[in-house]
Amino acid sequence: MPNSAPALDARITRIKAPQRSAWSDNTPVETTVKAVLDRVRRDGDDALRHYSREFDKLDIEAFEITPAERAAALDGLEKQTRADTEFAIERVRAFAEAQRKTLLPLEIEALPGLHLGHRIIPIARIGAYVPGGRYPLLSAPIMTIVPAKVAGCDEVVACLPPGAHPAMIAGCHLSGADRIFRVGGAQAIAAMAFGTESIPAVDKIVGPGNAYVNEAKRQVFGLVGIDQLAGPSEIFVVADETGDAVTIAVDLLAQAEHDVRTRVGLITTDRSLAEKVLVEIERQLGNLSTAPVAAAAWRDYGEIAVCADEATMLAYSDQIAAEHLEVHTRDAHATAAKLRNYGSIFIGVAASVVYSDKCCGTNHTLPTMAAGRYTGGLWVGSYLKTCTHQWLDERGVAAVAPPAMRQSASEGLEGHRRAAALRLAPAQLLSEIGA
Repeated sequence: MPNSAPALDARITRIKAPQRSAWSDNTPVETTVKAVLDRVRRDGDDALRHYSREFDKLDIEAFEITPAERAAALDGLEKQTRADTEFAIERVRAFAEAQRKTLLPLEIEALPGLHLGHRIIPIARIGAYVPGGRYPLLSAPIMTIVPAKVAGCDEVVACLPPGAHPAMIAGCHLSGADRIFRVGGAQAIAAMAFGTESIPAVDKIVGPGNAYVNEAKRQVFGLVGIDQLAGPSEIFVVADETGDAVTIAVDLLAQAEHDVRTRVGLITTDRSLAEKVLVEIERQLGNLSTAPVAAAAWRDYGEIAVCADEATMLAYSDQIAAEHLEVHTRDAHATAAKLRNYGSIFIGVAASVVYSDKCCGTNHTLPTMAAGRYTGGLWVGSYLKTCTHQWLDERGVAAVAPPAMRQSASEGLEGHRRAAALRLAPAQLLSEIGA
């Protein structure tokens, strides 16, 4: 996260400052990932088997999960877990379907005889990376696979680490994955980007992962599309004097337990609240089962900033552009309307990040590391292309050919000028070029 501007920084008092920078030297990861990508591109399935033995300590002969294995994973899913998974799928599907309806084809007659438009076209084949992670995150396949199916993609290929919990296989199946493969890490990204004997090459890769997965996505971008480069998770809360210290601490620690590199913070105009939250976090860590992870994240990346006024609080929040941004103010909707940079915003005390993380319907794959300044998160539109088209009759040609010819001539592009002139006065142009 870049440092705040001096003028803004002068109006902020940090009750707790991060002990480590979220920006780190990625050179060792880059080198390792490049070697993995090169080997998978060269050796295909043999490379995948090599890395399964090296990284996962497993000998894998067949990478694709069979229908029988899918059925077994589904049968092994506890009844309530399946019901909750299906509830989440329906919520994500319903929201994605509503979003899809806002994306419409376009046809206009910009000038008489000049017809312009666009089509909304699903991407043919999607690769969904489903992380194994510290815990079996059952919401992960839902967020990447369900919107792809709503978008109308022809095929969704899911890859998950060989040691992933069987419930993750069931989650991929229930979410609609057409094919599921037991391969994880940077090698899975390579397989989906280049294709191997077993795994087809895809058009776009989506889904979060560790630093090696993220770097692999960066290196294959261009050959395939990617959703984004997501770093460790983030949560910030903006609050005024009406904020509740217990609630804020609970929500910050809930996100901190994701990873020891999670960035968590409070931005407030009230020093008393800041001091209460600092005490409350330490108190709650005392009986949190995931404290070894959450405490490390809080120690290294936690922040509490007291701002001189609301304008400073909003400006600092927009600069951070947090992945998850909760608003705990007297008029949360009014405050939210003044904010512009975030991955997803949670308006009011009742809107906890956990609901979006799991099952309320919005996607939890969101921009981190200040990328919320220029992009939003994964959504149904991420699986669609907006492609333009045009067609002209004689009136359209008469309107656009002369300026196109003049522009081409002024740029010294004779071939361009001829292409425009041919449609306007074909006999004249053919005579001119001796055809």
